[in-house]
Amino acid sequence: MQLSWRRLAPDESNPELLWLSVSLGGLAAAATWRALHLPWPHCFFLAITGHPCVGCGGTRAAVQFFHANFSASWHWNPLAFVFLCFITLFDVYAAIVLWLRVPRLRIGFTAAEGNWVRAVVICLLALNWMYLLSRPAGTF
Repeated sequence: MQLSWRRLAPDESNPELLWLSVSLGGLAAAATWRALHLPWPHCFFLAITGHPCVGCGGTRAAVQFFHANFSASWHWNPLAFVFLCFITLFDVYAAIVLWLRVPRLRIGFTAAEGNWVRAVVICLLALNWMYLLSRPAGTF
């Protein structure tokens, strides 16, 4: 893995601005949805099979996360909690980089390292799904 700090090239896309906008837009959309008292979406996989999918509990985990109830967020969906922590850290990084116009962190992977990262992600998804499937019936 190669880490480097460099400035944005003139014609280079700006992933920090893009993903900060996407995450803040998603947060604004969720806040608007909640303010309008619209019903939260339901899992089709759960409705069809009676078993939770790998993302079940993610919405409840996000609500608990944004209410600073981190243990409840972890309880609903550990992988969603870790993802929300990562997004929060990334948003802070992106805001600092954009505001101060400092060099940006770039991470490069070799092909073998990329395969290893993909395998870790698949294992984390499988472990999270096993955790959700081990929960008592009717939890979701």
